[in-house]
Amino acid sequence: MDKLRILVCDDSETVRNETIRLLQLLGIRNIVEAKDGEEAILLCHETKPHLVFMDIIMPKKDGIAALKEIHQHYPDIRVVMASSTSGLAHLKKSKRLGAYTFIQKPLGELEVKNIIQKYLDEQTNTHTKV
Repeated sequence: MDKLRILVCDDSETVRNETIRLLQLLGIRNIVEAKDGEEAILLCHETKPHLVFMDIIMPKKDGIAALKEIHQHYPDIRVVMASSTSGLAHLKKSKRLGAYTFIQKPLGELEVKNIIQKYLDEQTNTHTKV
């Protein structure tokens, strides 16, 4: 888990801090944060995270637009879309654009743990070490 790189993107500092806290409880230390989709894309170019936790509704560039751009440049980055208000339309669009999964906020510890474990299991099964 020491080599696992994660980007947390949400326009709410409170949500970013809580997501980071949950990730740190799992022993993840290599975490960067962005406050909007534009910043997330820049950080993907700079840090090449394995996983991105991305809010959908944000200023400047929303999560759907950021997902599309990240997936075009870095198809191996897994983007977890998160929202407290988004409905079925956002879910369908996120999946169509290559989202790894879609979760409702607030994120829970077990939910975050399951996503991380799923990713690590997939990497083990493909013999790619993180």
